[in-house]
Amino acid sequence: MATQSFRDLIVWQKAGDFSTEVYKQFRNLKDFSFRDQIQRAGLSIPNNIAEGYARRSDKSLRNFLLIAKGSAVEVESMLLIADKLGYINLQESNRLIEKVQEIQKLLSGFIKKL
Repeated sequence: MATQSFRDLIVWQKAGDFSTEVYKQFRNLKDFSFRDQIQRAGLSIPNNIAEGYARRSDKSLRNFLLIAKGSAVEVESMLLIADKLGYINLQESNRLIEKVQEIQKLLSGFIKKL
């Protein structure tokens, strides 16, 4: 089946699920600036994939995928810091880090194909 929409992209599906998990994980955190930053970075991953796909140009798509990958690395960094600050337990942090690293690999593969 040909890809008709960004919704058909496995990387977007995984990024969307991941961003939802991150959003929910930190929704009650009282540190507003940390919560806002990790939630925005998490949402940036699928949103940049979608926006890049909509541009219908490999060059634009590549640029947006690079932004999405940067956001994924930002979330990974913030998860490590969240553990150090006691905002999340190590097991949950590691689980989410594994997911975001998988998304980073998918994004890297997608970028290489362009």
